[in-house]
Amino acid sequence: MTPFGSRVRDLRADRGVTLTEMARAIGVTPTYLSALETGKRGKPTWALVQRIIAYFNVIWDEAEDLQRLAELSQPRVVVDTADLSPQATELANLLAREISHLPPEAVAELLGRLKILRRRG
Repeated sequence: MTPFGSRVRDLRADRGVTLTEMARAIGVTPTYLSALETGKRGKPTWALVQRIIAYFNVIWDEAEDLQRLAELSQPRVVVDTADLSPQATELANLLAREISHLPPEAVAELLGRLKILRRRG
């Protein structure tokens, strides 16, 4: 599941909306919406994100958060380390190889640490 898909599923559950109802309202098939929620489809288009924001009638911070999550929801990621340090290449390769074996709390810890480092830089 992607961050965006998880958030959309939570919004639907919070508002008691079925997948079929939402799909019809935003102009996609229930199959597509399900695949988007579960991460079997890639990053949604800007237009689709806007339709989802309008559907849930979210504004300001929550709308920005949905847009940010959509940008971070490509389930197949390519990392180009060609012009980076050997350590950066090692990190990218290690993460690619090990991420499926990490427990959820380790993933959360690494993600939190990266967010802290990004704010400092």
